[in-house]
Amino acid sequence: MRLMSYNIQKGYGGRDQRYNLQRTIDVIEHENPDIICLQEVDHNMNRTRFHNQPTIFKEHFGYAGYDFQWNHKIKTGGYGNLILSRFPLRVVEHVCLKLNHRKKRGAQVAVVVTPEGPLLLIGWHLGLAEKQRHAQVEHFFQQAVYQDNAQLPTIIVGDYNDWRDTLARGPFERQGFRQITKPIRKFRSFPAYLPMGALDKAFVKGKLYVNEARLVKRKLTKAASDHLPLVIDFHLKKFDEV
Repeated sequence: MRLMSYNIQKGYGGRDQRYNLQRTIDVIEHENPDIICLQEVDHNMNRTRFHNQPTIFKEHFGYAGYDFQWNHKIKTGGYGNLILSRFPLRVVEHVCLKLNHRKKRGAQVAVVVTPEGPLLLIGWHLGLAEKQRHAQVEHFFQQAVYQDNAQLPTIIVGDYNDWRDTLARGPFERQGFRQITKPIRKFRSFPAYLPMGALDKAFVKGKLYVNEARLVKRKLTKAASDHLPLVIDFHLKKFDEV
């Protein structure tokens, strides 16, 4: 199975700053993922021609599983996180990660009913301050929707904004997760045209077998967004069990 995590920057190019959602769609189609986790997906905003981007993605790919989470509302529009899946979703829940006066952030939680068994999937976009990110992750691990499903194979993906990679040595280590986006030098994803920071990460737990984790480095991905997309090929069973 293949998962893609991608901060699409609302469909704006990383260098030319032109709005062109077709480039984003082409990037996704080229990798043909079974599960798609997107961040910064716009809805009903002047800057993106008042497009309903969640619906555009849903109708274009036609996947069985769909969930959109508002993160930041601006009048009648805003942006957030989107999950699309070839496989059905259940136990879909949104967890607010807003702390104090900080910008609203959120985590999407879903159990994906894959052909190899249920997968606990979390997609999120964490805050800009290091202490804030640690507090957000600690807060999430205390939520009932996570604790009630923590026995499942789990993957947490998204834009972590974790420049110094301190989350791996903190809450994730205490929860028994392993980071699959390392060494850091191979996963520098931002800015896409000249990557310096490894901001797009993935942590897994349980019986989840990763064949490959990689960034998609092509001419198009360097132009379509300010982040490179992260692709993960994995199984929930060992090869001799599949």
